[in-house]
Amino acid sequence: MRKSFFHTLKKDICRDWQLYIFLAVPVIYIIIFAYVPMGGLVMAFQKFSIRKGIFGSEWVGLDNFIKFFSSYQSGRIISNTLILSLYTIIAGFPIPICFALMINSLHGRRFKKISQTVVNLPHFISVTVLVGILFQLFNTRSGLYGVIGQALTGSVPPDLFGSPANFRHFYVWSGIWQEFGWGSIIYVAALSSVDPSYHEAAKIDGATRLQRVFHIDFPSICPTIIILLILRMGSVMSIGFEKVYLMQNNLNLQASNIISTYVYQVGLAASGISDFSYATAIGFFNSLVNMILIVTVNAISKKFGETSLW
Repeated sequence: MRKSFFHTLKKDICRDWQLYIFLAVPVIYIIIFAYVPMGGLVMAFQKFSIRKGIFGSEWVGLDNFIKFFSSYQSGRIISNTLILSLYTIIAGFPIPICFALMINSLHGRRFKKISQTVVNLPHFISVTVLVGILFQLFNTRSGLYGVIGQALTGSVPPDLFGSPANFRHFYVWSGIWQEFGWGSIIYVAALSSVDPSYHEAAKIDGATRLQRVFHIDFPSICPTIIILLILRMGSVMSIGFEKVYLMQNNLNLQASNIISTYVYQVGLAASGISDFSYATAIGFFNSLVNMILIVTVNAISKKFGETSLW
């Protein structure tokens, strides 16, 4: 049976070798940048020394994990990561769905295309440019916020980026503005597969447009919504480093210091002392929590519904 499998595989490769060449590129990329670096996880259980290398460094077991959980910063860093991620999911996940349902309900084909193009454009703005735009708009002296504030009050308004609470709102809602159009593409594609005869039958029965959205359109994209939600829950602890780091300052550090920025601080010598083992242990813990979450959410979805990743 094993010989038969390899014989069939060899035959398929010879027949469709061009497709396998295309497939080889992403496979090689994933192996090099996703699987090979996993070997470095052993540093989480070592007192890593660059001079001795991975194979010669001293083994310390779970000491690096104990050090992290014993740190006064660990609770705040984990809570900041969770709050920021859950805030993003709760506020941002439904918006692309609502936008897709709204776009699908429009009759003007040209207007639909223009609307989708306009809301997709912010996705192509780099994170650095986006943060720069925010800083310019909300500059207390030369920005639109500062000019209007001075005109209304006669004094310089407070710095919004210096507030920990405001940092979360800026991070989440700027991200929603940038990504909701791009995120709606998959839902629009799923809605395009809905059989028009369902809508025609509902019209004959006297259903309003809103009723058809709730009883035809929304149920048709529910499996897609569940799959994307499961995938999103699998990255709850993984928040993009770049945007948070660019928006971070000493005044909002209480809310902006998350796992990814803390790993950078302790692992890449922001303070002049690199601790690669400690940073690796924190990253390993982060990935482990993400794996547990995605497996748990997938199991719940499989138990109570018919949609799951596996």
